[in-house]
Amino acid sequence: MQSATRSPVAGDEVLTLLEGVSDLHVARGKKIVHVDLGADRPADEELVKLLCSRFGKLRAPTMRSGDRLLVGYNAEMLATLLSPEG
Repeated sequence: MQSATRSPVAGDEVLTLLEGVSDLHVARGKKIVHVDLGADRPADEELVKLLCSRFGKLRAPTMRSGDRLLVGYNAEMLATLLSPEG
C-alpha cells in the first residue's frame, strides 16, 4: 500500500499503474466512467486527465482488483465492483 500524501504518484507516472489492467473504473462525483482498455484504449493525455486530480496527482483512493483499476470514491461503485459477484 502506498500513501497518496507521503509519496504521491503524479503526471505521466500514473500510466505505469495501467500495466496489466483491462478495465478502468473512475468515479467522478456521482458519475462513473468505465474504460475498456483492452478494446479501445484512449490517448495517454486523456487517461492522465481521468486518473489525476486538478493538482496533477493520482486521485485517491485507487485500488486494483485483478485486472480492474478503481479510481476515486463512489460508495456504489466500490460496493458493486468489489463484491464477490462484481
